[in-house]
Amino acid sequence: MVYLLQQIANAVPLASLYAALAFGYAIAFAVTHRADLTYGALFAFSGHLLLLGTHFGWNRLWLVLPAALSLGAFLALVGGLAIAALVGRHVQLPLKHIAPNALIVASLGIVLVLMEAARLVAGSRELWLSPFLNQPLSLPLGATATITLTLIQLINAAILLLLIALGHLVLVKHRAGRIWRAVSDDAHAAELLGVDAGRAFVLAYVAAAFYACAGGILSTAYYGTMDFGAGLLFGLKVVLIAAAGGHAHPLRAACGAALIGLAETLWSGYGPILWRDLVVVSALVVVLVFSRKERVVP
Repeated sequence: MVYLLQQIANAVPLASLYAALAFGYAIAFAVTHRADLTYGALFAFSGHLLLLGTHFGWNRLWLVLPAALSLGAFLALVGGLAIAALVGRHVQLPLKHIAPNALIVASLGIVLVLMEAARLVAGSRELWLSPFLNQPLSLPLGATATITLTLIQLINAAILLLLIALGHLVLVKHRAGRIWRAVSDDAHAAELLGVDAGRAFVLAYVAAAFYACAGGILSTAYYGTMDFGAGLLFGLKVVLIAAAGGHAHPLRAACGAALIGLAETLWSGYGPILWRDLVVVSALVVVLVFSRKERVVP
């Protein structure tokens, strides 16, 4: 029983990461109506910018570790959002009006460009961060049994869950959320009512990218590095995990993705880890196929 509770606790950081990524992806999908692999590339690219900025601050500017990490996080967030704004305004928006299905092909091209750019800037070397905030925190369950998580795991999970809660409040309470919903439902009708659908499209894309960048920064800070091929892997994975709760509903997508994170962790604890990704991805494909009762793509 203690082992099961420990595995559930271990699932909290991964489930919160998947939930935040799915929440952001659903915001973008509502306006693009197409699968977008760029989202995973922004996740990985922001992680690489964190590594590059931190190493520059540590090795060239002689900053202390907290200051170097802050510089890296700032560069990662600003750089990721700037890339998202450029892609949304000059690639995704024009293609949506001209050839919607070309969005998928264009997103794959953007993934390759960002992956190669990160690799070339890093000199094909994997950069690593020094471990920090890795003090274990134990929750006693009895005389000898305890559940243990590290401080950075709890901080990351709390930040990601807070971002989801704030994003949900904006979508349901703020005027920006109503505009986003109107444009996602019918952009032409929204324009007839005076809404700048193009501007709303780009802002929604940047807002979604914010969750990808935040996830990339926090996961890189936790794992210590980011693989050059992670952009394509997470691009495909986020498309599938968001489908577990429904692409059109950010909070439902987040809840479904959290369940996938829990299932993935439990499989790692009880099943052969070699088959984990195959089983999880296969299950997600089945869910996506059988939950597609009507066409939501115009």
